[in-house]
Amino acid sequence: MGNERSIDQALVERVQQGDKKAFDLLVLKYQLRVSKLVARFLRNPSDVPDVVQDTFIKAYRALPNFRGDSAFYTWIYRIAINTAKNHLVSMSRKSPANSIDVQDAEDYGASDWLKEYATPERKVLADEIQVNINQAVSQLPPDLREAIMLREMEGLSYEDIATTMDCPIGTVRSRIFRAREAIDEKLEPLLDEYSHNVGST
Repeated sequence: MGNERSIDQALVERVQQGDKKAFDLLVLKYQLRVSKLVARFLRNPSDVPDVVQDTFIKAYRALPNFRGDSAFYTWIYRIAINTAKNHLVSMSRKSPANSIDVQDAEDYGASDWLKEYATPERKVLADEIQVNINQAVSQLPPDLREAIMLREMEGLSYEDIATTMDCPIGTVRSRIFRAREAIDEKLEPLLDEYSHNVGST
């Protein structure tokens, strides 16, 4: 990751010196990642390209002030999240609480919560777990949901999440712990029922 960061920093410095092609390279490198991140916050997929474009426009305008205190990708992630949130506010009736979609359920399905259970003979249970995780995540407060999404879906480190969310690392750990607790609480009755059924056969 250190090498990637130094490459990004070199590109940033070229942009700051007036090389617009260097910014095009950064856009090419991060467009897909930013699109996936933005898509998790928006209910309407057709809004994603506009928000991604706004993200990169804002990044380009702000780049002269970028000092490299954090990695470029955590900086662009923060701009992307803020742009997506602003878009949701401007859409007024749409709330981030409703923005978790079927794709997110599938993404969560690949996480540690499911690995233990998703064997072929447990397919029905695995599907139920996906639905329950999906519901639990959608009901989390925005700060907890954002932290768990960056951790479980984007695979960011605690340090990078702290930078992206602009909060202390202890706060990140607390948010992820609370999010996992809430999700586990939602899963517990389902797993208890499964254990009971298995035990009684």
